[in-house]
Amino acid sequence: MPELPEAETIVRDLRRRVPGHCVTGLKVTHADVLGPGLNPRRLARELKGLCFRDVGRRGKNVVLHFDRDRVLAVNLGMTGRLVVSESPRAAELRHVAVRLDLDDGHALLYDDTRRFGRLELHTTATWAERSAELGLEPLAPEFTAAALHKLAGASRTRIRNWLLDQRRVAGVGNIYANEALFRAGVHPARPANCMSAREAAKLRDALVAVLTEAIAARGTTLSDYRDAAGEAGGFEPRLQIYGREGEPCPVCGQTIQRVVLTNRSAFFCPRCQR
Repeated sequence: MPELPEAETIVRDLRRRVPGHCVTGLKVTHADVLGPGLNPRRLARELKGLCFRDVGRRGKNVVLHFDRDRVLAVNLGMTGRLVVSESPRAAELRHVAVRLDLDDGHALLYDDTRRFGRLELHTTATWAERSAELGLEPLAPEFTAAALHKLAGASRTRIRNWLLDQRRVAGVGNIYANEALFRAGVHPARPANCMSAREAAKLRDALVAVLTEAIAARGTTLSDYRDAAGEAGGFEPRLQIYGREGEPCPVCGQTIQRVVLTNRSAFFCPRCQR
């Protein structure tokens, strides 16, 4: 599932490509990716003729800002991709759900194999309301060690599960939660309110570091994720703990273990993480 680094990579790609261009046509092939109250006819009516003003991100959402106060928020779900049609890789897409034709003869394609992603149409005001439901951005200045310690201290939820709750920290998914917990030496099954201030500071720093490094590597591709040019991310070889069950810990050599927490795999070193 695309997480913050993957969404941010797509945003940076599209920000160099689409602002200033206008939508000349729109085709919806799979309407089940459209959010509540949205249908193909309404989406076409609302967006045709509008021009891209900016591209942003909130949590795992790619946020397309248009003129006339329209915002299209794209949650990529598990297998969603936003690819520009001039990319050589665009021809490989087999599950295009929505196509936005642009005034330069190219198009922005939303491809989604499993179609768990969602496109929501908002005004600036309604998007602000929706965005307010999400938690702190882990790369924002407000995401301090003290803020993390205070928020986590109010919950007995296991810390890995707590990190996945988008109402707490926006954009962190299972890959980077596991990686950050390993770097911080915190066991994924530990209750969130059992972290000391020092441990919270280490976890905050680990989250910022791993997310920043993953963005620099253009995200992690395990199977489906692609950037806006259709290319795979480069961070997968640098994963230290996620998906490494049975391998030696890169720090101490102990065998990495896996446990299922709320139907999601968590990976940890029994010696390094407490």
